[in-house]
Amino acid sequence: MWSNDTAAPFLLTGFLGSEGTHHWIAIPFFAIYLSILSGNGTLLILILKDRILHDPMYYFLAMLAGTDLGVTLTTMPTVLGVLLLDQREITQGACFTQSYFIHTLAIVESGILLAMAYDRFIAIRSPLRYNSILTNSQVMKVGLGVLLRGFLSIVPPILPLYWFPYCRSHVLSHAFCLHQDVMKLACADITFNRLYPVILVALTFFLDALIIVFSYILILKTVMGIASGEEQAKALNTCVSHISCVLVFYITVIGLTFIHRFGKHAPHVVHITMSYVYFLFPPFMNPIIYSIKTKQIRKSLILLFSGNSSI
Repeated sequence: MWSNDTAAPFLLTGFLGSEGTHHWIAIPFFAIYLSILSGNGTLLILILKDRILHDPMYYFLAMLAGTDLGVTLTTMPTVLGVLLLDQREITQGACFTQSYFIHTLAIVESGILLAMAYDRFIAIRSPLRYNSILTNSQVMKVGLGVLLRGFLSIVPPILPLYWFPYCRSHVLSHAFCLHQDVMKLACADITFNRLYPVILVALTFFLDALIIVFSYILILKTVMGIASGEEQAKALNTCVSHISCVLVFYITVIGLTFIHRFGKHAPHVVHITMSYVYFLFPPFMNPIIYSIKTKQIRKSLILLFSGNSSI
């Protein structure tokens, strides 16, 4: 009934050819979903309750955990709806809104990782001035700037989606709405929607990654100038968690970009799998990385789960 109606809802897609096993596929997805919620939620609780963690480094970590929760809560309800309940229909307004938040939060996450690199840069290059440079108000300004960049930069390609006519297929290739999927269904000139994301990726993800790499080159130069090998190891150890999260995030970004740009002949399941890896792997891994690699987080976790009231 919707085939020729431009206002028809879109149809989300799970794993093509595996519809009969969607209920089984949903089990690991649901387990990962709960793990992400509990892991990042626990980090937020720790940072909120433990005064020892009231420090710029951990404030940025709280922003990262909050963003990871946002990404997961934006994507997973429709994914589980498709896999468990076969709820494939999504209204155009809901689809565009979901697409907006998915892409916005991706840029926000990149910005937070950049801010965390700045935090490590100041901590190692100017340790005596660290507290005077990264004050609470400065951290708030950086966080607000990261949010504004993400929320404003995605408006231009998303707005046209609301007035584009959709007279072709309404079937999307994922169980959530992505800008690149929706625009391909439009019966309109989508030149701007094709070019803008490329420029935006270059000015956000690519530029952020370059600045992070450059900051760590300067950090390494500073650390190598420290006479004591023990002090060198201690300084570098404070960066391990952040470097790990940066690698997890940008490797998945590069992988997804490579598949979309150069994997036209790759099986559909490869595209779908890479999308899920991109949206689920960083939020799943980040709290694990910081829990394992950060001594103070480990201590706070032990205190929290032991019921110690001092936290």
